[in-house]
Amino acid sequence: MKTPKPLVWLPADHRVLGSGGHAMPFLVLGDKYARAVKVNAQAQPVMFPLADASQIDSLLALVDGVLLTGSPSNVHPSHFGESVSDEALPLDVQRDALTLQMVKSCIEQSVPLLGICRGFQEINVAMGGSLHQEVHAVPGKADHRAVAEQAYEQQYALSHTVHLVAGTAMAQWAQSDVVQVNSVHGQGVDRLAQGLRALAHAPDGLVEAFEVVDSRAFAFAVQWHPEWKTSENPFYSAIFQAFGEACRARQDGRSQNPGKVQSIKEY
Repeated sequence: MKTPKPLVWLPADHRVLGSGGHAMPFLVLGDKYARAVKVNAQAQPVMFPLADASQIDSLLALVDGVLLTGSPSNVHPSHFGESVSDEALPLDVQRDALTLQMVKSCIEQSVPLLGICRGFQEINVAMGGSLHQEVHAVPGKADHRAVAEQAYEQQYALSHTVHLVAGTAMAQWAQSDVVQVNSVHGQGVDRLAQGLRALAHAPDGLVEAFEVVDSRAFAFAVQWHPEWKTSENPFYSAIFQAFGEACRARQDGRSQNPGKVQSIKEY
C-alpha cells in the first residue's frame, strides 16, 4: 500500500467577508500556502476549523508538521505589551489565541514548524519578542510594504536582497549568502526573542529569517513569502522541500513508535 503523505496543519484566518446585511464570518486559507505544501513539501495540507487552544496537543498528535501562514491581519500588540498604533489595520485575536500557544507546543513536542510573514511574527511574539507595528515609520528602516494598487505579480516580485548567515541551513538552501526576496509586510521584528537566532537581514538591518536554536525538530521562519510561485524559485522550493523532509521524518517516527515524540533534527 502506498505510504500516505505527511499531514501539515495550516490554521485558518478569521475574516468577515461581505458588507452590511451580507457580511458573514469565514474561515480562510490562502491557496498558495496549501499548494506549496502539497506540491513542494510533498505533504497534505489539513485544517481543523474552530480548533481552540485546549485542543492543540490532541491535534498535533495527528499531524506531522505545522505551517503558520501569512495573513492580512496583524498579531495584536497587547501580546508584546503595546497598544494598537493604527486602528485601521486588521487584527485576528481568535487566530492569536490558537497560534501563539501552537508555537510553544510545536517546539515542546518536536513538531516541524515553518512560519511565513505573520507566522514568522507569531513565533517571535510567542517566544517573548516584540514587533515594530509600522516598520516604515521607524527611523532608519525601509518601507517593506507592497503597493496596494499593484497587481499581485508586481507585489510579490523580488524586491530587495537579504544577507544570510554563512554556514547555516538557510544559506545552504539559497546556495548563497545573498539572495533576492519579495517584501509584502508592514510589521516586522523589533526585539528578537531569546532562543531565536537571526539567519537573514534586510539591507536596513531588519531581521528577515530565524531559527529556534534549541528545537529538536525543524523550526524556521521567514518574513518574505516563499509560497509565491514556489516551483519557479529554487531557494523558495528548497525551504519547502526541507520542511517536507522534516515532516516525513516525524511521520516515520510516529509510525514506528506510536505515541512517542519524534526528535530528529535533520535538514
